[in-house]
Amino acid sequence: MNKKAVIYGIKGYQLSKREKSFFKKAKPWGLILFSRNIKNIYQLKKLTQDIKKIFKTNDYPILIDMEGGKVSRLNNIIDFSCFSQRYFAKLFKKNKKTFLNYYKIYINTVCSILNEVGININTVPVLDVIRAKSHEIIGNRSFSNDVNEVIKLGNLCIDSYKKQKIATVIKHIPGHGLSKFDSHYKTPIIKTNKKELIKKDFKAFKLCKSLFAMTCHAVYSSYDAKNTATHSKLIIDRIIRKHINFKGILISDDISMKSLKYKLEDNATKALEAGCNLILHCNGNIKEMYRLNKVIPKLDKFTEKKTSYFYKFLR
Repeated sequence: MNKKAVIYGIKGYQLSKREKSFFKKAKPWGLILFSRNIKNIYQLKKLTQDIKKIFKTNDYPILIDMEGGKVSRLNNIIDFSCFSQRYFAKLFKKNKKTFLNYYKIYINTVCSILNEVGININTVPVLDVIRAKSHEIIGNRSFSNDVNEVIKLGNLCIDSYKKQKIATVIKHIPGHGLSKFDSHYKTPIIKTNKKELIKKDFKAFKLCKSLFAMTCHAVYSSYDAKNTATHSKLIIDRIIRKHINFKGILISDDISMKSLKYKLEDNATKALEAGCNLILHCNGNIKEMYRLNKVIPKLDKFTEKKTSYFYKFLR
């Protein structure tokens, strides 16, 4: 397969000559798009076509972070900012029939845009179980403080995308809901006991099956007081792989976030050594990408095999 174990972001509405040249040589596993890359549906389709030309395949993994609510990257096409996961969970509690109708329309609309423009992976659903003291970075991105509601709505989300050939990325495994800090800026330290973590936070991920999962940049001190989940062999092996029984491709959250305390290259290599299969680097800074490319290895056999399952899923 000859790809490298990394997903990069890009800078603008179109690929620069430098980006095209770099991606041809670097061969990243995939690329991820954000609001800064989306002007309108025609521009977006041209962008994804240009990406696929570089890699000479229509199945090339192109991701988007399109949760709805405050994380809505398609707002320049349709404004999805009021349709958060919490919005739909409240509707579910109020009137299940209305909820099902509305949620179907919402996901069909998102999927029709993604399929039209050639994006094949959405980093949803957020399976974090919110708490009263949780940091607002999760907020209405979480379905609920009720783990059973999170599981029910999470599975509905995954299945709805699956029917329309869009793969999903459950996040932030093994659970960000107890975090009191924004991991973009500071390392959250979750001191909650193992019993509650297993009963609530881990349970949501254990009972929702997806091709991909994204790690949480938080320390779970009852398991590993030193390392975030992204850098913890213990968390990835014992909790994510064995207890949660996640069998798919594990993607790090963005390694340029401030919650990870090492320099960029070390953040990447430590995540891979801990058990992440792919590194995520979102900001589109090509100087950083050149640095990373020197330390990112090619895909291992496990990730190659699981990537082939993804290609089969698309068909």
